[in-house]
This record gives sequence, structure tokens and C-alpha cells, in this order.
Amino acid sequence: MRFLALGLAAAMALHVSAVQAAAKDQPVAVSYWHVWTDQNGVSHQSRCSLHDFVLKSMEPPASPQWQDQMNAAGSAVIVTVQPAGWEGFWHENPKSQWIVPLSGRWYVQTMDGTRVEMAAGDISFGEDQNTKPNAQSQKGHMSGTVGDAPAVLMIVQMASRPTVGQPCHFIVVCNNASRPDR
Repeated sequence: MRFLALGLAAAMALHVSAVQAAAKDQPVAVSYWHVWTDQNGVSHQSRCSLHDFVLKSMEPPASPQWQDQMNAAGSAVIVTVQPAGWEGFWHENPKSQWIVPLSGRWYVQTMDGTRVEMAAGDISFGEDQNTKPNAQSQKGHMSGTVGDAPAVLMIVQMASRPTVGQPCHFIVVCNNASRPDR
């Protein structure tokens, strides 16, 4: 469990700007992509931001750092390596899960046509369960590697039940994907 919390926190720290991280009196924000399902069973991606950080020590006497603690009870950590040129079939995330590329590039395409490419330090929250097949029998999302290198991903599967029609439900601030080439 400690590895899970430290691994996810370290990966998310890559998205905190140097200016924000240096200011001890300023709240920080960490961006991520949320793959979610709407009320009609169609998957989407939204750009979201975690911002409920508190400046405190992980374990005294360690120096304080910005932390946004999420419930991780019953979770599992998986590291997967997708070979160069790997492309998966359309599928739903098996569980609600955080996906953090550690190296290489990886993409996710949702049923609404949005394709997002991610690299080391980007974060995605996969929660597209409960989708319904479209006219092309596509359900959930499709993903694969980008470029000529393998993609190494850290996946943190959560025990929590997936939500429907609630993009960015961890936070208040959310913008729909506006740059499919991201």
C-alpha cells in the first residue's frame, strides 16, 4: 500500500509546475485525463485537475509537501510493457484505474473519436465501464503504443465502483479534450 501511494504521488508530481511546487504557501494543481462513460453509454475523455492538496509531512519529521490523499483500499499496482507497434482491441477498463506512462508513448481513443497521446509523466484515469456498443461494435476505448519504442505503464486499479456521467468527479475544474493530438 505504501508503494502504491508513493508511486502514484511521484508520478503525479511530474505534472506540478516548478513555480507552483516551489511556493509553499500556494496550492498546487495536477492535471490528468479522465476516460469516462456518459448516460448514453458513450466513452469520452476530459482534461481534469486535482487541486485538493494540503501541505503536510508524509511522516514526521519529514519536511511538509503538497499531498492529495485518495482512498486506495483494495487497490492493485501493475506495471505493463506494451511492445512498439502494439495496438489493443476496443475494450472497457477492467476496473477504475489510474494509468501513468513511465516511458515511451501511448494513446487512448474513445468512442466519441477523441484520441489522446500521452508520454512519461502524463496521467489518465480509466473509468469507461458501462459503455454500449456503437454502430461499429466499438465499446469502451482502444489504445496502443506510439512510435518505435515500447510503452511502460504503471496501472493502479481501484476497488471503487465506476461512475457514469460524472467526468472529473474527483474535482470541480474540468475541460473537455480540445486537442486530440495532445
